[in-house]
Amino acid sequence: MRFEISKVLDAIEGRVCTDPSLARAVVDLAEIIRYQDIDGGRPASLLRLGMVIDALSRELEEDSVQVYAVVHRALLSDADLTSNERMVVRRWADDGLVEVLDNPGDRMLEVADLLGLPVLSRVRFDGLRGRFPWLVEQPGRVVAPVPGAGGPVFIAHVGGGHSPVAGKRSPTGVKLLARQWRCPESGCALFGGGGGGGAFADLAGGADRSPAAQPPSALRNGVPTCPRHGARLGDAGPRPRTEVLAVRVGGLVRRRFVLSEEQPLVAGRAPEQDGGIMLGQWLNDEARRWISRGHVRFELRVGEVIVTDVSTNGSGIRPAGSMNEADRIPLAPQQSRVLGENDMIELYPGVQIGRAEELPTGAPFTPTSVMAEAPTMAMRLPRP
Repeated sequence: MRFEISKVLDAIEGRVCTDPSLARAVVDLAEIIRYQDIDGGRPASLLRLGMVIDALSRELEEDSVQVYAVVHRALLSDADLTSNERMVVRRWADDGLVEVLDNPGDRMLEVADLLGLPVLSRVRFDGLRGRFPWLVEQPGRVVAPVPGAGGPVFIAHVGGGHSPVAGKRSPTGVKLLARQWRCPESGCALFGGGGGGGAFADLAGGADRSPAAQPPSALRNGVPTCPRHGARLGDAGPRPRTEVLAVRVGGLVRRRFVLSEEQPLVAGRAPEQDGGIMLGQWLNDEARRWISRGHVRFELRVGEVIVTDVSTNGSGIRPAGSMNEADRIPLAPQQSRVLGENDMIELYPGVQIGRAEELPTGAPFTPTSVMAEAPTMAMRLPRP
């Protein structure tokens, strides 16, 4: 059973990030792990994060959703968690997948404000409405996970609304995310690379972080600040441009990915390139035979998405997302084209990639659960 639980935690790990382009909601991890009424289990369980992520996926009707988690520092030594769970949370912190703070509540709302994300929380935040007026002005920006018939569901908590909804990034957030920032503390997992740190500084978790995936800095008296170390951040230049693309298979959005100016990305059945977008797990047998291991290459140049067919069988462009076959523009092997604002590249009928906000779902939805490896149904569903 311990091995099976470890597999669940590995699956959950793939759904936590501090990438502002991929996160779909903000959560306070220390709060979520104590939602004991969700499963009637022990006082604290990291598996409850997986249950809440599954609920978010159902609400958004989108697979593979990721959350931006902030963690109270005390959780790293919380005796109500198993030793394995504490080790996992420490690894997430060391790798920059979560933020570790002394006061996660304020930071959670700050991130939600900067990025325009919904908050999943049962805390009412009554004393902070003046600083964050959207708490009451934008219904659905704060919702509470509660027990439901098939797992957690979300209910109105602050400002009305029953489902998590995203807002727009605040003007301050847009400005902060236009720049790269560096923390003077060596080995900072969130804003690494600025502190020297001696012979092993290049091995720190933050050193390999893509500038495009860097989280938003905190603001202290209007100054960009590292939320973990409280140190003033240095401006390291403009952040690379990015576009968020999404994969839709059979009418369902299966995953999002970020294309940046730093390097092209290849999508296909099973790309060999690092960072490739693998589609094989969602394809039927006919689609697997048609779609090449590496089928299309995406590049971001001067703000334009360039798509090149690198397959054997070719692809097609659907202008403005049209499903009319007469509108489909063939894309032959080795041919390139600028992907228009609402265009989709179709690798095979029903398998499309386009800008994330232009790919609505349109089919009955059954999300891929991060709890699929849980050893018993009791771990996934609330007790009657």
